[in-house]
Amino acid sequence: MYHKTLVPMALDHGVSPETLAIAEALRAQGGEIIALHVYETPQGSVSAYLDAEVVQAGFDDAQAQLHDRIKDLPNVKAALITGHSSRGIVDYADANDVDLIVIGSHKPGLGRFLLGSTAARVVRHANCAVHVRRSSD
Repeated sequence: MYHKTLVPMALDHGVSPETLAIAEALRAQGGEIIALHVYETPQGSVSAYLDAEVVQAGFDDAQAQLHDRIKDLPNVKAALITGHSSRGIVDYADANDVDLIVIGSHKPGLGRFLLGSTAARVVRHANCAVHVRRSSD
C-alpha cells in the first residue's frame, strides 16, 4: 500500500473516477491522495497578446474547478502548479516524496505506441511507482 499517491488530472478531460478509485484502493491506512493539475501558461507569441490579469484569471479558474471537483472526496487534497504537464508531474512527485502516481491515458496514435504522450513521459521519468489506467474509448 502507498502512503502518498499523486493523481494528475487534466481539467478539460474531467476528473477520472477510475484513477481516483485506483488511488483509493492502493492507499495505505492514513495515506493521502493528491489531485494535481498542471496549469500550462500560454507560451511563445501567444503570451505577448495576453495581459497578466487574463493569465491569472485562467489560473484562478483552474484552481476553483479543481477544488470543486474534489470537494466531496474525503481522502483527496488538491494541488495546482504551473509548468509543462509531464515535467510538472514528475517534479512535483520528486519534491513531495510521492510513492505512487496513478495516471490516466487515452488511446494513443501509432506514434505513441501504447500510452498517451503525457503518461508515457511520466512512466519514463518518474522515480516512483506509476500505475497507468487506460481509457476504454
